[in-house]
Amino acid sequence: MRFLNDASPTTDLTYSDVFLVPGRSDVTSRFDVSLKTDDGTGTTIPIVVANMTAVAGRRMAETVARRGGVAIIPQDIPHAEVARTIQKVKAADPLVETVVTVSPRDTVGNVLSLIGKRAHGTAVVVDGQRAGKPLGLVSTAACAGVDRFTQAESVMDPDIFTIDISELHGGSPAQLSSVYDRLLAAKAPLAVVVENGELVGVVSAQSLVRASVYTPALDSNGKLLIGAAVGINGDVSAKASALLEAGVDVLVVDTAHGHQSKMLSALSKIRAVTPASVPIAAGNVVTANGVRDLVAAGADILKVGVGPGAMCTTRMMTGVGRPQFSAVLECAATARELGKHVWADGGIKHPRDVALALAAGASQVMIGSWFAGTYESPGDLHEDGTGRYYKESFGMASARAVAARTAGLGSAFERGRKALYEEGISHGKMYLDPKHPGVEDLLDDITAGLRSACTYSGARNLNEFSDRAIIGIQSAAGYAEGVPFPTNW
Repeated sequence: MRFLNDASPTTDLTYSDVFLVPGRSDVTSRFDVSLKTDDGTGTTIPIVVANMTAVAGRRMAETVARRGGVAIIPQDIPHAEVARTIQKVKAADPLVETVVTVSPRDTVGNVLSLIGKRAHGTAVVVDGQRAGKPLGLVSTAACAGVDRFTQAESVMDPDIFTIDISELHGGSPAQLSSVYDRLLAAKAPLAVVVENGELVGVVSAQSLVRASVYTPALDSNGKLLIGAAVGINGDVSAKASALLEAGVDVLVVDTAHGHQSKMLSALSKIRAVTPASVPIAAGNVVTANGVRDLVAAGADILKVGVGPGAMCTTRMMTGVGRPQFSAVLECAATARELGKHVWADGGIKHPRDVALALAAGASQVMIGSWFAGTYESPGDLHEDGTGRYYKESFGMASARAVAARTAGLGSAFERGRKALYEEGISHGKMYLDPKHPGVEDLLDDITAGLRSACTYSGARNLNEFSDRAIIGIQSAAGYAEGVPFPTNW
């Protein structure tokens, strides 16, 4: 990457301060661009779901890995639950989507509380006597105006379009196209996928198209990838070993201030028990010296960012941090010299920010709050009284997160002392975009924007993109000029 006219920035820069300059290109199609990363994680798109309790859970991990990214399960989740999450993600089919299931006797009220856990807007009714045999579909529309104690079998549509999983094995374009055409011809909302008559999951017309565009992020056994975080307190070696035993693919050693002695000690201990085949990401840092010290302690990937997150109040509370574009640029250059990589963590609000972070040298970007407002995030779906739906989100340095992370540690008095200090928002509403309510909708936007940015730069992969990118510096008015108007002015 270089700056336009070889300009030398006189201040640190955020994503809004810069823009990409188009260059000569012979890349004629977005589909000629590979978004596969080379940082050892195995992802096929450069997206990491941040280890936030309100964002990264089983549904999110499964869905994002199916489209090529990876989610990091937070450190404050009990290990038994993390192990179950890893097991369920590994058991999920890389192509067929998991669906909400209910019994014929479940009430409409219960069905409606579950449908919002997935983007399908539909639940499959399964036979209680023969677990897994699909009997019908229940949609949100079918439940409208119905007494909440009505049983699911009374509102389900028994006319379901069913295919055997063998029709999708391999996921070739011809197979996907054939099922797609039949699904459209049947005018069915979903194809219910079965194996030996038992429910496997569902595919929609849109998911079949996505399966032809995305490549799942898989481990060496063909199972979906998943990562998990560990903090720097307590017996970190035992915690890391337990996660490795559970089958985690990426370890993240996580604390707000990564450039400290306690992190370096914890990281060294974790490196000692972690095989080289499992990459370790550690942070957060924002300087070249921070990168060097964490790499020396055993990090393969550096998490870069202090204070840019939507739920983070660190900069307003402490004045500490650094504008994210410059932090990524410096840290990525140093990591590259050492044969390592960085993840740009925080501050991502638009697809353009993803492209700019990768242009600055990041191998991937971590996204948190933007993904909180989706069906797949762990929280319950709430309605605000005006018909708009939202999920609750909170920062991982907030009093709420600290309380969860320190529950059972030390005396109640000590926990009370720690709760006095917070650097994050404890309650935030992240509204679902009616046009993009699922995380896959956001991934479509992000990858479309990124692929297009690569074609503008003449790059066929992310390494070429970072090498060829030309960055200009703009005023606030320059940024505003590029913001579209939803109505006339």
